[in-house]
Amino acid sequence: MTAALVRIQERALPPALFARLARAVRGLGEEGLAQTYRTTFWFDHGAPAALPELGILALGPRLPRVGITGVEWWLSRMRPTDVQVDFHQDRDERLFQRTGATAHPAFGSVLFLNRCRGGLLAVTDAPARDGNPARAPDDLGALDLVRPWPNRLVSFAGDATHGVLDANGEIPHRRLSPPAPLRLALVVNGWRRRPEGVPRFDEARRYPSLALAGAGPHSRGRRRAGAGRRRAPGSGHARPSPQSP
Repeated sequence: MTAALVRIQERALPPALFARLARAVRGLGEEGLAQTYRTTFWFDHGAPAALPELGILALGPRLPRVGITGVEWWLSRMRPTDVQVDFHQDRDERLFQRTGATAHPAFGSVLFLNRCRGGLLAVTDAPARDGNPARAPDDLGALDLVRPWPNRLVSFAGDATHGVLDANGEIPHRRLSPPAPLRLALVVNGWRRRPEGVPRFDEARRYPSLALAGAGPHSRGRRRAGAGRRRAPGSGHARPSPQSP
C-alpha cells in the first residue's frame, strides 16, 4: 500500500483563536483578492505582527521545526467555481527568476478556515504537465485528496506537486456558474533559509485589519530587541504564473 502524501490534523487551533482568525480573514472580503497568491510574508517565529502569525505560533507543535528558520505565509482565497491555482511545486520564485535555480520549502501546509463546495486540495508525487488542463499530472489516480473543513490542517513535503479541484470535484478547465462563495485558507510553508524578496508583515503594509494591536514596526523592533529573538520564510505558483492553494 502506498504511503499517504499528506498528514491531516483536525482541530489544529484552539477554538477561540481559530474563530478569531477565520472571522478576520472572512472580514477582508475581496480586499487584495486579485493578488492574494502573490502577497506573501516571512515570519521567523518571533514576536507576531499579524493575527495569522499568532495562529502559526499556536500551530508550532503540529508542524516540523528542526532546521526551519522561519515560514512564508499567505492567504489562499478563491472561488471553487473559478480556481486560480494550477498544479505546481512551491519554490523560491525570486531565486528562480534571478538564477534559474530551484529551491523548495522544507514543508508545505494548509489550514482550512471554512467549508465549501468542492475545492479539494490535491497532492501528488507526480510532476505537473504543461499540456494538461490546470497542468494536472497524467496519472490522476495518484492524487491524495483533502476536503476543506474548518480548522483542518494538512501538511506535506515541500517539493510535492499540488493543486485544487473545482466546485464539481474535477480538474479545473473552465469557469463555472453561478459563482461559489470564497474558499478560505492560511498557507504556511517552512523554510531552512529565507526566500528572496519576501517581506515581513510589518514591512509589507498589506491587510491592515489583520495587524495585532501594538505590533507596528517600531513596537516590534523594541520587543525583538528586548527579547533577543530571531527572524523568518516563503514561495509558490498561481495562474498565470503558478502558487499554492
